[in-house]
Amino acid sequence: MVLFLLDDSEIGKLLRSPSRPLFIATEFGNFQFIRELLLSCPDLIWKVDEQSRSIFDIAVIHRQEKIFKLLYDIGGYKDLITSYKNPSNCNMLHLAANLAPSNRLNIVSGAALQMQRELLWFKEVEKNMLPLYKEMKDSEGRTPQMLFTQEHKGLVESGEKWMKDTASSCMLVATLITTVMFAAIFTVPGGNNNDTGTPMFLKDKSFIIFSMSDALALFSSVTSILMFLSILTSRYAEEDFLESLPKRLIIGLTTLFFSIASMLLAFSASFFIVVGHQLAWIIIPIALTACVPVTLFAFLQFPLLADVMHSTYGSGIFSMERNERLY
Repeated sequence: MVLFLLDDSEIGKLLRSPSRPLFIATEFGNFQFIRELLLSCPDLIWKVDEQSRSIFDIAVIHRQEKIFKLLYDIGGYKDLITSYKNPSNCNMLHLAANLAPSNRLNIVSGAALQMQRELLWFKEVEKNMLPLYKEMKDSEGRTPQMLFTQEHKGLVESGEKWMKDTASSCMLVATLITTVMFAAIFTVPGGNNNDTGTPMFLKDKSFIIFSMSDALALFSSVTSILMFLSILTSRYAEEDFLESLPKRLIIGLTTLFFSIASMLLAFSASFFIVVGHQLAWIIIPIALTACVPVTLFAFLQFPLLADVMHSTYGSGIFSMERNERLY
């Protein structure tokens, strides 16, 4: 529903009692409706509900980033909006410190990525707060940072378990690849020359591909092991979930993917050296079959990798867009 569908009497009702349509729309993230409404009636940004919460406070509580970013379209007035306090003496940063509702928390999979998203929200709101309000205490004597630590204690523990389980599983695969690739270089396909000890197919293109892919698989898997080992031995402080742990996970998963792809390439080259000259027709189906595990790994892990990279290296959930000023 957009504003041009409303007549003057309906807009009047919104102005007199905005808490029902305005705040419900904010809670459910109806960005288009909220934006059109504010463009038509800019004074609605000052409306608060029965708990003295503005639409931006509601957006923070329910983690509606599109609506929260409208805060940047009201210029210097945002300092007044962010200074609102509820009866418990909680400001907007206190609201960001509370744990997100489960339906918004589960937008991303994995407790570690959920914790990263919560930290991104807290840091973004903190950037818009005046210094005085960052250390303001609520009615129970808690600063926003103290409240954040208290509210997210369980999520930190779940994130640590998720990270360690993921790292352990991936490190097992990387270790197996390292073992196989290290042994493969000493048992070269085609055997060695009895007189010189050099591989029989040393100058063959297939052997060169085998050697390079074997080395790449070995180095990639070792790098992956080191990354996952660093995840297992991390201190798991709150701040680690923002960049440190996600970056290690990205490097670990990426190098693991390359090690799997290189291992299968080495197998295909080795297979061609052994039987390719006698059964040339079998090379194509074997090569296509070797692509299946790589493709499966990419499809299964890409959504997770894309989420982590978008939050860590990309524009993130608070990427700025140029919009028409609201006020």
